[in-house]
Amino acid sequence: RHCTDIICCVIFIVVILGYIALGVVAWVHGDPRKVIYPTDSYGQFCGQRGTLNENKTILFYFNILKCASPVVLINLQCPTTQLCVSKCPDRFATYIDVQASYRYRPDQWNYFRQFCKPGFNNPRKSVAQVLRDEDCPSMIIPSRPFLKRCFPDFSTKNGVLTVANQTTFKDGRGKTRNVTDLREAANGINNVLDARSVGMKIFEDYAISWYWILIGLFIAMMLSLLFLVLLRFTAGVLFWIFIFGVIGIIGYGIWHCYWEYDHLKGIPGSDLTVYDIGFQTDFKVYLQLRQTWLAFMIILCGVEVIIILMLIFLRNRIRIAIALLKEGSRAIGYIMSTLFYPIVTFLLIAICISYWAVTAVFLATSGEPVYKVMANQTLCKYANLTCDPETFNTTNVTKLCPGAQCTFAFYGGESLYHKYIFIFQLANAFVFLWLVNFAIALGQCTLAGAFASYYWAYRKPADIPLWPLFSSFGRAIRYHTGSLAFGALILAIVQLIRVILEYLDHKLKGTQNSFTRFLLCCLKCCFWCLEKFLKFINRNAYIMIAIYGKNFCTSAKEAFFLLMRNVVRVAVLDKVTDFLLFLGKILVAGGVGVLAFFFFTQRIPVFAQEVPMLNYYWVPLLTVIIGSYLVAHGFFSVYAMCVDTLFLCFCEDLERNDGSTAKPYFMSASLHRILGKKKLSPKKA
Repeated sequence: RHCTDIICCVIFIVVILGYIALGVVAWVHGDPRKVIYPTDSYGQFCGQRGTLNENKTILFYFNILKCASPVVLINLQCPTTQLCVSKCPDRFATYIDVQASYRYRPDQWNYFRQFCKPGFNNPRKSVAQVLRDEDCPSMIIPSRPFLKRCFPDFSTKNGVLTVANQTTFKDGRGKTRNVTDLREAANGINNVLDARSVGMKIFEDYAISWYWILIGLFIAMMLSLLFLVLLRFTAGVLFWIFIFGVIGIIGYGIWHCYWEYDHLKGIPGSDLTVYDIGFQTDFKVYLQLRQTWLAFMIILCGVEVIIILMLIFLRNRIRIAIALLKEGSRAIGYIMSTLFYPIVTFLLIAICISYWAVTAVFLATSGEPVYKVMANQTLCKYANLTCDPETFNTTNVTKLCPGAQCTFAFYGGESLYHKYIFIFQLANAFVFLWLVNFAIALGQCTLAGAFASYYWAYRKPADIPLWPLFSSFGRAIRYHTGSLAFGALILAIVQLIRVILEYLDHKLKGTQNSFTRFLLCCLKCCFWCLEKFLKFINRNAYIMIAIYGKNFCTSAKEAFFLLMRNVVRVAVLDKVTDFLLFLGKILVAGGVGVLAFFFFTQRIPVFAQEVPMLNYYWVPLLTVIIGSYLVAHGFFSVYAMCVDTLFLCFCEDLERNDGSTAKPYFMSASLHRILGKKKLSPKKA
C-alpha cells in the first residue's frame, strides 16, 4: 500500500481549512439574531437582551391593511411603521377617539400610547400630523401573537368572519370598515394558525409515544437482521417464488384475454377495429372490441415468452447471483460490525449538514442594516431608494412624498466581503456537497475493504484478519483519502451544476420561451443521467481501491472494463439484488407498520391498557413505518455493498486464477459447483 492521489489529498485538506476559515469569517460578521428576532422599522431586534426592546418581544404593525398577506409580513417589508411591543392589543380603539377622551379618561391614552413610537406623549398633536408622521397607529384591533408578530384575532361565528365577535371596525380615518376587508390576510393567517394547532397536537403525540416509537424501530432493526440472516437460506426460494408467480399471473392474463376475445364473438359491433371508432375518452369503449383483447393477449404472450427464454438462457447466471446473495449473508454473519457502520456515515453527514446550515445562516445575516424609503404614493420617485434614518427628516423627500418614511428594509452592505456573499454561499454549498460525497465514499471503501478481506481469505473464517472493519477504515484514511476526495469532487461538481440548473429552471418558469425551457429540461436530464453513471463508477472504483490500493482513475478504469466483460452477470445480479432487498424493506416496514397499527388503535387486548391517549394515532404510526423503512435501508445498504464487493472479487477471481494448485480459486464451494468446476486440473502451459 502507498498513498494515492496525493495532489487531490493536499487540495482537499486546503479546502477544508479554507472552509473552516470561511465559517469563522461568517461567524464574526454574521448575526443569527436577525433570523430569530423580528426587526422593527429602525433595524432593532424585538426581545434582544440588553436593549430597550428586551421586554418587547412582539412586532406590531401600525396599519395591517397595507400588508397584502401574512407571507408578506413574515418575509418582506410591509409599507407601514413596525414597532416592538410587549403585548398585542386586546381591544378596538382609534387615535381620534382616544385623543378626544384623554382628558377625562387618561387610562385609555396610557394604554394606546404603548403602541406609538417610543417617547411620543403628545395627545394634543393634530390627528392629521400624527397620521402623516405615523407617530401612532390610526387604529388598534384585538390581536394575538404568532411568529412573534401581532395578527388580528380572527374567528368565525355562525359562518361569519369576526374579530372579537365584531364584523365591523373603525379605521381611525373617519370610515367604518368590514372585517371582510382583511379576508385575504385572514384566510392565510387562519390556515397557518390551524397548522400551528395541528403542530402542537403532533408534538404532544410525540412527547407521550416516543418510547413506543423507539420500541417499534428496535423491532425493525431485529427484523432486518433476521431477514439478512435468512437470505442465506431463502434467497433462492424467494426469487423463484416471485418469478413463477409472475409467470402464473401473466398466464392467467393470457387466458382471461382469450376468454374475453371468445366471449365477444358474434356480439354486434365487437368486430370493429380501433381505427374504425377513432379516439374515445371512455376507455371502456375499447374493451368492447375483440381486437383490443387480441392485442392484449399477443403482448402478454410476448412478455411470457421473453421471461421464459431469459430464465432458460440466464439460469446459470441467476444461480450465480443467488449464490452471491447467500455468500453476502454469510460474510455479514462473520463481520457483524459492518451492520452498524452506517451510523458513522450518518454522523459524518449530520456534522456536514449542521456546519453548512450554520455557516449559511451566518453568511445570510452578515450585512449591516439597510434602510429604504417607504412611500404610500406609487408615483414617488424616491420610493425604494436607500436612506439614512438620522437625516431623513431634514431632506425634501417628506415634502415631495407626504407620508414617506425611512424604514429598515434588509441586511446588506457595500464592502468587498458583502459584495461576494453570494459567491461565498456557492462555495459553502459546493464544499458541503464535496464533504458529504466524501463521507459516503469513505463508508463504501471501508465496507468494501472489510468484505474483500472475507472473500480473499482462503480458509473462511480462519484466514479473515482480526478487526477487518477497523483495519479497512484505517487503510482508507491513511492511504486513500486523496482518491476518495477525487471521486467525491467529480460527483460534487456535477451535483452543483444540477443545483444551478434547478435554480435557473425555477427562475425561468414564467418565461414564454419554449426553446429555453426545452434546453433546460434536456440539460437537467443529461446531468441526472451523468450523476447516476458517476455514482455507479465511483462505487465500483472504491471497491477496487479497497482491494488493490491503486489510484482513483486506474481503479475506475479497471472496474469499468471488468464490469463490461461481465455485463450480463452485472445486470442479472443487480436486478436480483434490488428485488430481494426491496422485498425485505417492504416486509420489514409493512410488518412493523401492521403491528404498530394494531397497537396504537388498541386492537391488541394484552397491551390495550398501555396505549397512550393520542390526538392522531397516525403520527407515531407513520413515524414507525418511515423509520422502519429507513432502518431497513441502512442495514440493506451494507448488504448491497457486500454483494457488489463479492461480485467484483468473484470476477477478478475468475480472471486471475484457474483453480490449479498454483492459482487456486478463492470462491466458495457453492460457486465452484455452479460453475461446474468442482474437479479442477492444473492449468496447461
